[in-house]
Amino acid sequence: ALERAHAISVVVFDKTGTLTEGRPALTAALPVAADDPGARAALLAASAALQSGSEHPLARAVLAAAAAEGVVVPAASGLRAVAGKGMAGRVGSRELRLGSGAWLRELGLDAGPLAVEAERHAADGHSVSWLVDVSDAAAPVLLGLLAFGDTLKPDARAAVARLHALG
Repeated sequence: ALERAHAISVVVFDKTGTLTEGRPALTAALPVAADDPGARAALLAASAALQSGSEHPLARAVLAAAAAEGVVVPAASGLRAVAGKGMAGRVGSRELRLGSGAWLRELGLDAGPLAVEAERHAADGHSVSWLVDVSDAAAPVLLGLLAFGDTLKPDARAAVARLHALG
């Protein structure tokens, strides 16, 4: 590997914990029903319920945001991580999914009214997750998006600049 390192032209870093502090925070919780005053709290409560059994950094960010905002987190059942997609489980009478944009599309949905917000958060380097109600498998319903951001480590810019300088 060292003998071939001179040919490297692109280096890709995992964005959580390599160049960042590794402590993502919730930067947005945007319900589809933005005009409903209780929709944001409901989105956060359902998302936190799904994340309640996870130690993932994004799960901790959702739970911390819910606690900071005084959101009551309901019990969830049947929680399971779905590899490469997100979390699934039941909250109250609803079967929910919280995960990636690819999973959203796999469920037959698109970002709809939240597409512009999702693109803005992605352009800012934030991770975006989607909450979907799949209680009626034939007609899943998009409930909202969550966006997560992390803080760059103090030496990240200098490290990347050094790599550029090394060619």
